[in-house]
Amino acid sequence: MCGIAGEIRFDNTFADSAAVARMADALAPRGPDGSGVMAQGRVAFGHRRLKIIDLSNKAAQPMTDPELGLTIVFNGCIYNYLELRRELGEAGYRFFSHGDTEVVLKAYHKWGEACVERFHGMFAFAIHERETGEVMLARDRFGIKPLYYAETPDRLRFASHLPALLHAGEVDTSIDRMALHNYMTFHAVVPPPRTILNGVRKLPPATTRRIAVDGASRDRLYWQPPYERRQQDSDLTRDDWRDRVLEALRVAVRRRMVADVPVGVLLSGGVDSSVIVGLLAEEGQKDLMTFSIGFEEANGEKGDEFQYSDLIAKRFETDHHKIFVPSEDLIGNLPETIRAMSEPMVSYDNIGFFLLSREVSKHIKVVQSGQGADEVFGGYHWYPPLSNSNDVVADYAKVFFDRSHTTLAKQLGDGWIADGDASYLFVSEHLNSPGAATPVDRALRLDTQVMLVDDPVKRVDNMTMAWGLEARVPFLDHELVELAATIPPEFKLRDHGKGVLKDAARLVVPHEVIDRKKGYFPVPQLKYIEGEYLDLVKDTLGSAPARERGLFRQDYLDTLFDDPASHITPLRGSELWQVALLEMWLQTHGV
Repeated sequence: MCGIAGEIRFDNTFADSAAVARMADALAPRGPDGSGVMAQGRVAFGHRRLKIIDLSNKAAQPMTDPELGLTIVFNGCIYNYLELRRELGEAGYRFFSHGDTEVVLKAYHKWGEACVERFHGMFAFAIHERETGEVMLARDRFGIKPLYYAETPDRLRFASHLPALLHAGEVDTSIDRMALHNYMTFHAVVPPPRTILNGVRKLPPATTRRIAVDGASRDRLYWQPPYERRQQDSDLTRDDWRDRVLEALRVAVRRRMVADVPVGVLLSGGVDSSVIVGLLAEEGQKDLMTFSIGFEEANGEKGDEFQYSDLIAKRFETDHHKIFVPSEDLIGNLPETIRAMSEPMVSYDNIGFFLLSREVSKHIKVVQSGQGADEVFGGYHWYPPLSNSNDVVADYAKVFFDRSHTTLAKQLGDGWIADGDASYLFVSEHLNSPGAATPVDRALRLDTQVMLVDDPVKRVDNMTMAWGLEARVPFLDHELVELAATIPPEFKLRDHGKGVLKDAARLVVPHEVIDRKKGYFPVPQLKYIEGEYLDLVKDTLGSAPARERGLFRQDYLDTLFDDPASHITPLRGSELWQVALLEMWLQTHGV
């Protein structure tokens, strides 16, 4: 797990290694164990390393194989690298290190762009070919590892973190109105390739991009599982699906144990993280470190779920760490939490993951986490109503969107509304594309391929990597997701959602963590904004930069200031926090 950066010139001049070094320096939290910059004429790569596999300097990056004429910068982990290494060794390849980075390099030499289809894991990387001068960028199937870029006619720069590109300079930081529409409507999800800034884009998940010497590029989508039923599965019973899911999840958890350092678990006490703990215990993990976090109560809303995480920790005899965050610690760490965001992310979970990661990183470097289960197995409340939908686009927008296009037009300042209902049009195109059998399948596909990538997954990556902590997500094992996509929706929607997963979990963990109301990282202070939190957002939105930007109408802001708790979105978010967070992020990063 690391941070990568680079520059590719298209005008026959040398790459700016100083700019790449600035980007690499900005990525230091992602890789506190090593750094390197390598320039070869028109291409320069930078790297920050977090040592997880092959702790020696033989695995340092940027890594060059002179014999093959390839140079790589790689971020992530290939869980099946040992199997691939054996296959490549049998094909005659010689290795000088013992990590997964060199395996990616050799795999690319043997299989070309198709190498990504052989990888089990999370990754973003760039490979430069000495002979052709071409560069390939790649991102894993779920975008677990980020890859941002800023492109002009003369060059392309890329980095693992959007603010790193700003450190390099010469970026168009004007606001993208379409992305602003997504942020305010599509629950802060800005689908690729857009970001909130016109001058920065992101490579979509499951995509490779080949870049020629003159800057011409070609993208290839290499993974898109069908959300349809298979004839050979038509006779499978509820118990059959349960057993298949449990076995696939066992494999996914086992794969993510590969490391030369200890692996722990972020334990919320919900079914997702609890079953990971249970399966690790099955694998014989002793003295497994688990970590939970809680916050102060606010407006009568409880701020922790320790009773459930305690239950799991006791049941599996883990080395458990409970972290309680008082309100003053919460507000004091908000600026650094926002600084760690690669894009504006409105979820309250960000501060929870940031502070939890800070404490976890004092003990270990790798954790498994339960993100993705709700999107993959149908755990959210908006899926059951879609079972009988005759208009999946309208019905999905009704439960997921924060506001309508008409309402947004009355809230944004002059000139900021997008041309047309950008978010609705995007969702409509995605939901109506072929390859999904039912309205529920269509929504699950959208949430897994888009919402998951640019909300929960990005949140976990940003907040853990801010402290040099690697987070692995077994529910996003691509073979597990391929299996889940074929399961009839009725098996997923049982028991108030995630029915088939809960069936599997009952064979592993106590029923008390399964048969309960769905939980989340509760941070009530950011939902019911008052006191010093209200002062903070008023100061931000009343500042000179905010007034000059004029993103929001003053009468709308005044309405929010007057009664923040009355303006909660359909997904239980604070409208005031949503608008304030955007402005905080822009100011934090000097936009």
